[in-house]
Amino acid sequence: MPIKTFFIYLAVMAITTYLIRMIPFVIFDHKIENKRVKAFFDYIPYTVLSAMTFPSVLYSTGSIWSAAAGCLVALILAFRNRSLLVVAIGACLGTLAVEAGLMFLPLG
Repeated sequence: MPIKTFFIYLAVMAITTYLIRMIPFVIFDHKIENKRVKAFFDYIPYTVLSAMTFPSVLYSTGSIWSAAAGCLVALILAFRNRSLLVVAIGACLGTLAVEAGLMFLPLG
């Protein structure tokens, strides 16, 4: 890539990043009082993190079935209010169990 093109791309990204951070300060000059708008802004980080993480969870193993099993075990443990360590270990063990089971299945 030519150096001139690189600096053009860099400038566009810098301006875009600056505008994304500056526009809310210009538009909202007072504290947001609306509960729905506040809830919307509170849940955006969790939504974005989930949208970025979930697809890679399903393709993190050799089989989508073992990845789905690990994800299912993690969801069940998380909804039962288990600690993060227990959820992580349970997901790993669920994935391992399905992977081991898939090794012994006759394919074809």
